[in-house]
Amino acid sequence: MKPLARADLDRFLRALAGRLPCPVRLVLTGGGEALLLGGVRPTGDLDFQLVVGARRAAFLPAIEAAIGGAAAEAGIVVQYGADIDRWSPVSIPPSRRRSRPFRRVGRLSVHLLDPRCWAVYKLSRYLESDLEDLRVVLRRTGVSWPRLATLCGESLRTSPRSTQLLLFRRQVEHFFRTEGRAIWGTRFAPDRAIARFRTAARLPPVSR
Repeated sequence: MKPLARADLDRFLRALAGRLPCPVRLVLTGGGEALLLGGVRPTGDLDFQLVVGARRAAFLPAIEAAIGGAAAEAGIVVQYGADIDRWSPVSIPPSRRRSRPFRRVGRLSVHLLDPRCWAVYKLSRYLESDLEDLRVVLRRTGVSWPRLATLCGESLRTSPRSTQLLLFRRQVEHFFRTEGRAIWGTRFAPDRAIARFRTAARLPPVSR
């Protein structure tokens, strides 16, 4: 699998727009979004949410065929779904899940997942490659630590119960302790971020 480049993404979007039978919205996430937000780590595929209105559900087979044809033309691997929350054991509350317009190509509307929401999914997986993306993207997009800590806590609190949630909690707290100052500066206080996270998650404070 070759690394995804910006030119590959542009080629895919143009090829898809030319094949679509109706208006469609894509919400980019994962490494593809990191690439657009300043990340430098190579990624092998393009992840996105496919948003098709109920009135256009009959076009879904043609839309999926268009995605497959565009991916083949651009020479990339794509992964998509109607609900990207299903890719992660941690679910962002629907009222807090946001995206922003990035580009329009013909019938194709391309959005980027809000960087805070993107970061929650990265923190849920928490591979070294995710850490590389988080360091760069959070600095470049100016995501504030209080808002990120709050969203992580709300997502933990409202996600379906599973053993993975304990792991997510540990990963969030480890991230703030080990990476916070590199992202938000030397005055960043990890204990304050963790306290904000725990308050939003309705967890007891860290014992001293």
